[in-house]
Amino acid sequence: MSDFTHTVKVYIEDTDAGGIVYYVNYLKYMERARSEWLNHHGLTQRDLLGQGIQLVVHRLECRYAKPAHLDDELHVSADVVESTACRATFEQTVTRRGERLCEARVDIVCLEASRLKPVRWPDALHSVMLG
Repeated sequence: MSDFTHTVKVYIEDTDAGGIVYYVNYLKYMERARSEWLNHHGLTQRDLLGQGIQLVVHRLECRYAKPAHLDDELHVSADVVESTACRATFEQTVTRRGERLCEARVDIVCLEASRLKPVRWPDALHSVMLG
């Protein structure tokens, strides 16, 4: 079971002409889940940007298993499975009624926004990422 799950509904703009979710939208759902994961831990992207910190995707590996459809309710997990001083790996899954539709490993890097150079996690995020 995931430590954190965000629920999304599939809207018409998420789908192709056949009512099937367009593949890149799974990545958007995962991005939203990671943002909500931050919120769950008392942080926002805006707070981090205000500190000159930007979180960016460094690497992503994704596997699609089954399609989602218009009006489906999806559950998107976001779990940190590895971390270092400035990088974290999330394992994420998209499910529908317990059925796995898509899974990914996403490496996120903490950057100093002005120089786009890796920096250590800010204190508020340090214990969450390394914890």
